[in-house]
Amino acid sequence: MNVIRRQKGLTLIELMIALTLGLFVILTATGLLLSTKAAYLAQDQHAQVQETGRYAIESLSRAIRQAGYEHWNGEDMPIRRTAELGPDIMGFDAASLTRAGAGLTVAAPATTVNGSDVLALRFFGDGEVIVNCAGLMVAAVNKQEQAEEGRGWSIFFVARDSGGEPELRCKYRSRNGWSADAIARGVESFQVLYGIDANGDGWLDRFVNASEMDALDDAMSLTGENAIARAADKNRRTHWKKIRAIRVSLLVRSEQAARADVPQREHHLFGGTYDRIDEKGARINERDLPQAVQKRIRKVFTQTILLRNAHGGAAS
Repeated sequence: MNVIRRQKGLTLIELMIALTLGLFVILTATGLLLSTKAAYLAQDQHAQVQETGRYAIESLSRAIRQAGYEHWNGEDMPIRRTAELGPDIMGFDAASLTRAGAGLTVAAPATTVNGSDVLALRFFGDGEVIVNCAGLMVAAVNKQEQAEEGRGWSIFFVARDSGGEPELRCKYRSRNGWSADAIARGVESFQVLYGIDANGDGWLDRFVNASEMDALDDAMSLTGENAIARAADKNRRTHWKKIRAIRVSLLVRSEQAARADVPQREHHLFGGTYDRIDEKGARINERDLPQAVQKRIRKVFTQTILLRNAHGGAAS
C-alpha cells in the first residue's frame, strides 16, 4: 500500500520572520565583533604609547645624568676641566638637525616638527663603559689639547621618517662620522626647559627655555680687548654652564587611529600654567594637526632630571 506523505513548507510570513531574526542575530554578532576589535585596538595603542613614552623618557634621563661626566679611575688623572671648555649642555628652541651634518648643523626650518626643541649633551668617555645615546662606547681623552674635540656627544631632536611619521632621534659621532638613529616613533613634540642657578648660590632659581638662556648670555657685560677675548669671556661665564636640572616633555601619539571622539583636545606639555604662550610646541591643539592623524591616541610624558655632574660657570 502506497502511503503518500505530504511535505509542509514555510509560509511566506514565517520565512520573513526567520530571515528578520537571522539578520538581527548576524548584525548583533557583527556589532559585538567590531566593538571588541575597536576596544582591543584602543587598548593595544594605549599600551604602545605608554611603552614608547616610557622608553624615550628613560633614554633621555640616562643621557642627561651622564652630561658633564669626567673619567676618574685612580690611576690616570682625568683631563683637567678648564674654563675654556665649552658647556656640557646646549640646545635650540623650535629646530631640527641634519642626520649626517657635523654636530649641531641645523636643518631647514620647514623640517621642524611642531616646534620641537634640540638638546645636546657632552661628556668624557672612558673607553670601557661610557656610551653615547646610540649605545656606542666613547673613547677616553688622553691629551689636554684634545679635551674639547674628544668629548662625546648625545644629541636629541625630532624629525620625520620617509613615511612622514615623527620620531625622536639620537645624533652621535662615531669612527665613521656623524649619524642619527630613531629611538622613539610617534613623538609629535619634544620640549626642553633648563633649571639654572643664575646667582651661583647653589640653589636652582628658575626654569627657562633655550631662547631665554641665549638672551641671558646676550645681556652680560663682556670683558676683553677684542672679539676673541670677549667670546672667551662669554664662554667662561655662559648661563649654559649654570644648569642644575633639565625638564623634558614629550607628546607621543599612537601608530593607528583608535579614538571615536571628536579631536578637540589641547595638550599642555608643561602644564596649563606655563606662561610662554609664544612657544608653539608647548601647546598642541589636535584641531591644528593634519586630519589624517587627529584621531590617534596621545599622551604627554614629563620628567625633571637633576644633573649629577654639574660644573658651575663663573659669576656673571
